[in-house]
Amino acid sequence: MDEEYDLIVLGTGLKECILSGLLSVERLKVLHMDRNDYYGGAAASLNLNQLWRKFRGQEKPPAFLGSSKDYNVDMVPKFMMANGALVRVLVHTDVTKYLLFKAVDGSFVYKQGKIYKVPSNDVEAVKSTLMGLFEKRRARNFFIFVQSYDEEDSRTHEGMDLRTISTKELFSKYGLDDNTIDFVGHSLALHRDDRFLLEPALDTVKRVKLYAESMARFQGGSPYIYPLYGLGELPQAFARLSAVHGGTYMLGKPDCKVEFDEMGQVRGVTSEGETARAKKVVCDPSYLPNKVRRVGKVVRAICFMSHPIPNTDDIDSVQIILPQKQLGRRSDMYVFCCSHSHNVAPRGKYIAFVSAEVETDAPEAELEPGLALLGLIDERIIDIYDMYEPVNESSLDNCFISKVFFP
Repeated sequence: MDEEYDLIVLGTGLKECILSGLLSVERLKVLHMDRNDYYGGAAASLNLNQLWRKFRGQEKPPAFLGSSKDYNVDMVPKFMMANGALVRVLVHTDVTKYLLFKAVDGSFVYKQGKIYKVPSNDVEAVKSTLMGLFEKRRARNFFIFVQSYDEEDSRTHEGMDLRTISTKELFSKYGLDDNTIDFVGHSLALHRDDRFLLEPALDTVKRVKLYAESMARFQGGSPYIYPLYGLGELPQAFARLSAVHGGTYMLGKPDCKVEFDEMGQVRGVTSEGETARAKKVVCDPSYLPNKVRRVGKVVRAICFMSHPIPNTDDIDSVQIILPQKQLGRRSDMYVFCCSHSHNVAPRGKYIAFVSAEVETDAPEAELEPGLALLGLIDERIIDIYDMYEPVNESSLDNCFISKVFFP
């Protein structure tokens, strides 16, 4: 450890491991350290014993849940767009040889107390029970425009400049009602709140196109894919990529202290009496708490069940989005469910997550609309954590700090 590196990375979260892998491929000398004895950082996938130790101390997991080793429980559960940027990075770097993926079975949206399959194109819009007959026609016309839109071909723009008109104006052109706008903006474009309505329409159109392209890629029941054995497999895959190209990994390194010179620039990291020297550091917010600010909180319920989520056609994996307007909130709520089909739980067991940004003084109570969709819950764990973003100027101190994942 007591030598010089091009870069030191602290924390083995997904963002940190991706950078470590990519920079090692570029022949930089990388040292990667983590205070934990496992990969993934705050976004790790834990077995049952690790999960109970984290949240329940010395208490043992209930025997009826089954073997600890059969579980891989994500701390920050996320499905991946099948045609999204992360998948393209995985393919480009050949990290896919370390991973196995499976399509997610369904994508649903919450409306007036019920959940509905999300239509993603003109054909599904016509069949959807989300909309009335005349609204289906308007939605179909909108989807046809989005599917044919090409930013480089003005013939597909229908006289509109999506870089200047707002998303609200675009929706108005097609006469879409508030309910349709709700599911398009939140379930297809995956905006977390309604600020997108006043922003240029181009971003939303690109997001809806990505949703449809991702649906078509595997022709499954949703646009999402998810790695077998949980999202924690991704950081480990990029760690392998880094190690293959000369990266050095050290887990279980306590008290990693970033050292600065008299000019306030990084000069290395000290742990256990040794100092590794480097002129650049990449880390998650927990390693440099004086250079970040809190921007909110996330509340998440981790629920163990013996059945799939009701009203989802008994599928094994699903995402349900509860748009903010349906709940009287400022931001969306998310329900994420996976099971033995992705090797994250024993057969017959399901793990559901209900997540939201905290907006009141009673975070757990905020999750009730999502929890009400799950049916009987065998066991539940509540996790509340702070979200941070960097406030330093990385060009001055050479510290590159990642942002905490949103819900």
